[in-house]
Amino acid sequence: MIRKAGAELLGSATLVMTVIGSGEMAQNLSTDIAVQLLINSLATAAILYLLITLLADISGAHFNPLVTLIFAYKRELSLGQMVQFIFAQFLGSLAGAGLANLLFDLPVFTASKHVRGGGHLFLSEIIATAGLIFTIFIALDQKRDKKIPILVACWIGAAYFFTSSTSFANPAVTFARGWSDTFAGIAPQSIAPFIAAQLIGALLGFALTQSLSSK
Repeated sequence: MIRKAGAELLGSATLVMTVIGSGEMAQNLSTDIAVQLLINSLATAAILYLLITLLADISGAHFNPLVTLIFAYKRELSLGQMVQFIFAQFLGSLAGAGLANLLFDLPVFTASKHVRGGGHLFLSEIIATAGLIFTIFIALDQKRDKKIPILVACWIGAAYFFTSSTSFANPAVTFARGWSDTFAGIAPQSIAPFIAAQLIGALLGFALTQSLSSK
């Protein structure tokens, strides 16, 4: 079990390091916000494909407490495993944020000043998360688990552009991004509403999966 939790920690850390680091690099390379978002989205989609492909056979490559909670609900993870995974995901995400800050000669942790508020962002996170959960679990239902890396990468890459929130869709990642005052950051006061929206989205995405399930 330590090996599985370690994979979740490593995957979460690398994911957040990439999200924050590519956002900071994008700002260094261009003043065009469209170009910045493109760089950020491509790096995130690419690292998701890589991490899920390499770590899926070890831990399932959740990297997201919402995915872990659903697996626990389906009784595919024990309560103890669920707690270990979620702890590893939050710890790894926070470590990834700190590493990304250090890579760009910034303080290890600084609260973000990037306030993200408004009903449109709340709705965006609901849709982004619902789509992510639906993508993962409908693929599993259809026995297309080997395609999950590219499917998730495609969804998140696209959702960067069609949602106004740029698709956080992950409570651990959202929390960690609160401690980087960079392009990808989110002000601490915006974290709770984002996570609430993500929880709603996860419920909707899983309900949609169940309604279309072949079982």
